[in-house]
Amino acid sequence: MEEHGNLHGRRWASDTIPGSRRLAGSGSDTEEDFVEVTLDFHDDTIVLRSVEPLDYDTNEGTPYQTAATSRTPSMGRSPSHHRLRQFSQELKAELRRTWGHVYGSRNDAALAARALRRQRAELDRAQSGAQKALRGLRFISRSGNNGVDAWEDVEANFEALSNDGWLHRTDFAQCIGMKDSKEFALELFDALSRRRRLNAIEKITKDDLYEFWSQITDQSFDSRLQIFFDMVDKNEDGRITEEEVKEIIMLSASANKLSRLNEQAEEYAALIMEELDPERLGYIELWQLETLLLQKDTYFNYSQALSYTSGGLSQNIGLRKRSPIRNLSSKVLYMLDENWQRIWVLALWLLAMAGLFTWKFIQYKNRAAFLIMGYCLPTAKGAAETLKLNMALILLPVSRNTITWLRSTRLGHFVPFDDNINFHKTIAGAIVIGVLLHAGNHLACDFPRLVSSSDTDYLKIKDDFGGVKPTYMSLVKGIEGITGVLMVVFMFIAFVLATSWFRRNTLKLPWPCNRLTGFNAFWYSHHLLVLVYILLVIHGIFLYLAHKWYQKSTWMYLAVPVLLYAGERTLRAFRSGFYSVRIEKVAIYPGNVLTLQMSKPSAFHYKSGQYMFVQCPAVSPFEWHPFSITSAPGDDYLSIHIRELGDWTQELRQIFSEVCEPPISGKSGLLRADESTKKSLPKLLIDGPYGAPAQDYRKYDVLLLVGLGIGATPFISILKDLLNNLIKTDESSQTELNPHSEGSMEESLRGKDIESGSRIMHGLRKKKSLKTTNAYFYWITREQGSFDWFKGVMNEIAEMDQKGIIEMHNYLTSVYEEGDARSALITMVQALNHAKHGVDIVSGTRVRTHFAKPRWKKVFSRISSKHPEARIGVFYCGAPILAKELNILCHEYNQKGFNRFDFHKEHF
Repeated sequence: MEEHGNLHGRRWASDTIPGSRRLAGSGSDTEEDFVEVTLDFHDDTIVLRSVEPLDYDTNEGTPYQTAATSRTPSMGRSPSHHRLRQFSQELKAELRRTWGHVYGSRNDAALAARALRRQRAELDRAQSGAQKALRGLRFISRSGNNGVDAWEDVEANFEALSNDGWLHRTDFAQCIGMKDSKEFALELFDALSRRRRLNAIEKITKDDLYEFWSQITDQSFDSRLQIFFDMVDKNEDGRITEEEVKEIIMLSASANKLSRLNEQAEEYAALIMEELDPERLGYIELWQLETLLLQKDTYFNYSQALSYTSGGLSQNIGLRKRSPIRNLSSKVLYMLDENWQRIWVLALWLLAMAGLFTWKFIQYKNRAAFLIMGYCLPTAKGAAETLKLNMALILLPVSRNTITWLRSTRLGHFVPFDDNINFHKTIAGAIVIGVLLHAGNHLACDFPRLVSSSDTDYLKIKDDFGGVKPTYMSLVKGIEGITGVLMVVFMFIAFVLATSWFRRNTLKLPWPCNRLTGFNAFWYSHHLLVLVYILLVIHGIFLYLAHKWYQKSTWMYLAVPVLLYAGERTLRAFRSGFYSVRIEKVAIYPGNVLTLQMSKPSAFHYKSGQYMFVQCPAVSPFEWHPFSITSAPGDDYLSIHIRELGDWTQELRQIFSEVCEPPISGKSGLLRADESTKKSLPKLLIDGPYGAPAQDYRKYDVLLLVGLGIGATPFISILKDLLNNLIKTDESSQTELNPHSEGSMEESLRGKDIESGSRIMHGLRKKKSLKTTNAYFYWITREQGSFDWFKGVMNEIAEMDQKGIIEMHNYLTSVYEEGDARSALITMVQALNHAKHGVDIVSGTRVRTHFAKPRWKKVFSRISSKHPEARIGVFYCGAPILAKELNILCHEYNQKGFNRFDFHKEHF
């Protein structure tokens, strides 16, 4: 048996021998040396648990154990330790001889098999020592190189949380930075206490805390592994039973907010025991736990489709240090190449505004009114001309039917239609500036100077304002003034309620002002712009300084855009009635996600990645909301996934939850309903489809699809459509290339020479081949229940994708990253379960779930190495927080010149 006085050393469980009772005897040459020998009985075995020195209390006349010295980490090896080791070995040999008859042939074989496995594990451990020292089991994620940097924060926390120099056990988690994993931290506290024989303590000093901190931030892998083992091994017998494994699984699940794992903790504990205890001895030892930890990657080989060996090398080949001027020119050229569509459109728009402003400014500078009102007049009139243009243009980006049609034409190569909403917002900003210049100059400059002008000067412009010089209030109360003021008020309301603070409910207002926030407030306030356009036309007719009809040009600017937009709204109203849909299935999933599957109208044709508008008259007879279509074009139904993010979606989910019922066995979701449901399902109207950036995925060789939360919706349809098309193309190619197949191919080649036939075959294959060859899907979410949303679809794709065309990765950010002690056992169970059953324990699908956030630089590097010189489309859908990082990486890898990454984004 291998004995160590230092608890930081490796503590292998002792060898098992036949025959529990405690024996005390002398194991030394002197009469005053005593030892305590602890043996544990089992059904057919005896386990030598410990041999520890005893001191003799001269006052009491009885021996007592010096636990404080015999088990402290600071104790070194003494001569008595060598005697203890020799005594323990002799005792084991004697017990083997005495109790050898208890051994059965079965137990002998089991012990021999385990001993052989241990020898192999020790050999493997020696070979991978350098590698394992850099790997996981971190208790503290960020602690500097040796924990010193973070200790200053821990020390400050101790001063804030301690009472009379003592830190209570319940404050340990917050003190060391584990406040989100309090239960785990308490178990860690207890394990560290047991190592110092401070059992059942409730508070510690700063010195104790420092020693605890030194142990959990120890750079030694073996030391951290021993601490983790001690957390599980609560009775300190050097063995872990199935019940103890179950407890640590439940503790890890709680720390990582994986409530569902608690329900299957017993099953997963049995899985670990089955893997680590094939001899069925009923326990596992430290070396077995380490073996599982270090070999977990072998169970994950199924998900390593990308090349790891060439990733780092290929990105460094040919890279040279360039001068600052060359770097700057390279960045400028890349910026122009990426944004040339936006640049020329914005440049044309700015030139148009500048030209109109200059033209009107010069025109009014030459008028008699300029002598009285000065530069305020031409500035106001120049701003008014840009307002006319912008009030006309702002309708075009929201004319969705027109945009959807134009993006499919050749104009889509020159105009960035994907930026339509951004252009809409940019024009709105220009309108705000124009209103400030126009109304501000009139109210604060023109009118006061006109009212205060002399009678002689007024005679020069009396034909424009009447024979009697007007007062300031008469100017404001006129038709021109009233319409202008009302327009400013309405536009101010619409603009403010359209900001993200109000529209996304991020600004919390007290009642009753809270009704000013939310999508409903944005929706209805935006319809005030109908009144604005009416007032604008009236305002443009009653002008002071323009009298001829062709000088009143406001209606000329607005005529075509207003008619186009009105036609679109009329088309939507008629089409929504024409596209009558019947709800076939309803499901409500965790995370307040509502899934609607409805019949597909025969005239409703769409592309993957597009979206449609949905209206529910039971919620609001006026509101239409856009949602990505999650069904594939080849499906005979339409489906959408709606997450509760605002007042309208909340009411919609509530209405459908009233008609749903708990699912029957084998069905997913919290609540479900279908056509057989006794209660009638609410009515839905749809309108669309409408274009989106993701619909252009077919023009890329490789796809990188990134969905954040509910942002995965457009990519589900793309994955299904891509796989269906690739399968069909493959089947068609096989049919064409088969010389024995029936059909017109053989007939078409009859009578032609081989060269002519080859050209026809090549042309047909080229026509039917798809440009896209591979897709990589990354879905990041923070709730385990989110994976239920597309569980069936992901399993279907994984099953159909026999050639590995689509690679899917799920990322759960609520779980601590791989290597953290809080997720170590979850990672082990995940590896084992997928290797044995092909199912991920977190998502419940065949797709592996990674923990924490993706390392995007590594993702880009692998894809770039796997597909050199390919054009890669990067599509992102979700909150704006991740879009900037992905866009920067696309820029960096495009600079290297090996691939072309085109970035597209959609925000909710």
